[in-house]
Amino acid sequence: MTPLPSPTRRSGGGERPSGGRDPYYDNAKLLAVVLVVCGHFWEPLVEQPGQRHLKALYLLVYAFHMPAFIFISGFFSRSFDARPRQMRRLATGVLLPFVLWGALLTLFDNALSGAHAKIQPLTPVWITWFLIALCLWRLSAPLWRTLRAPVTVATVLFLASGAFSLGAQLSITRVLQFLPVFVIGLTLRPAHLKWLRETRWVKAAAVAVFALAGAAAYWLAPRLGAGWLYRSGGAAELHVSYVHWAAQSLAVHATGLLLTAAFLALVPNRRTWYTALGAGTMSAFLLHAFARQALVHTRSYDHPVLHHAAGQAVLTVFSVALALLLCTRPVARLTRPLVEPRLDWLFVRAQPAETSGDAPHEGGRTAPPHQADVVGQARRNDTADPAR
Repeated sequence: MTPLPSPTRRSGGGERPSGGRDPYYDNAKLLAVVLVVCGHFWEPLVEQPGQRHLKALYLLVYAFHMPAFIFISGFFSRSFDARPRQMRRLATGVLLPFVLWGALLTLFDNALSGAHAKIQPLTPVWITWFLIALCLWRLSAPLWRTLRAPVTVATVLFLASGAFSLGAQLSITRVLQFLPVFVIGLTLRPAHLKWLRETRWVKAAAVAVFALAGAAAYWLAPRLGAGWLYRSGGAAELHVSYVHWAAQSLAVHATGLLLTAAFLALVPNRRTWYTALGAGTMSAFLLHAFARQALVHTRSYDHPVLHHAAGQAVLTVFSVALALLLCTRPVARLTRPLVEPRLDWLFVRAQPAETSGDAPHEGGRTAPPHQADVVGQARRNDTADPAR
């Protein structure tokens, strides 16, 4: 992970480093991965009696943290047109880690639990669903740019997925149910995002949105199962009629988009003390799963202290600190052979005419460097889409 250059002033109140890297996107990725880690550490506690406050916080975070990651992934996929260089990055930075980390998580769980689960390369293991989903979404990006109404088509596919039990392979249900969010990010113009992140009244409205959403989450905590936010099941899996599933899923989808917009509006535009950590979010996303599973298998969540607010506050501080630690440069360097293995020997040599950048093209011009493909930036900035 290379340190960010010193920022320079830019119009609209934000700052962009002299090397062209916009701190806004690193800030967004870092804050989102912290929410992911916190949510995963809270999860074993939220359905236990007397945990309404924790479940409300969990529902609030889960309503938007993955949509935010997926939206950003779509926005940075606007340049993807399956050029050889892009395909190599996709294979080594997304597809191979999906297979590798799924196997590592399976072996780790087996070692701690004494189970004998088999390694199934096509079936995601917990957090690795996002990797295979990102791979499939990105491969489909050129298609969405050719359609007249891509968001409408993606929404139809999302709604159709609820009528079937599609199974766990390739996490196809989540691929389809989160697809509209990816396509919105893919088709959104940078000017729209600039308006969202730089308009003062929008930021004020975003605070109000989160306040209302927090109150709604507290009311819904005893009434709403968290499974609705995972987007991993259709009507049959959630034991409701298709009409019920479609109506409630649309409400969850709309809420996720609104909170994602509010989150992106509140992300700082300027370089902060944690901005540089945004380049190491892939390591945090993958590695925190092992710490969380260790707590589960050692029955640490049965300790009475974690059933009280004070203990949960300590758990939250631990989660935030762990996420930040796993985003640091030493950790990113140590895990790079597993997070983004270099397999140059596997591919044909790049042609001289092949461009080295993957920046989106708009109106025949190359977009600014900060709009470059997130996974494509991995070779240059040691970063990749985490989330999951």
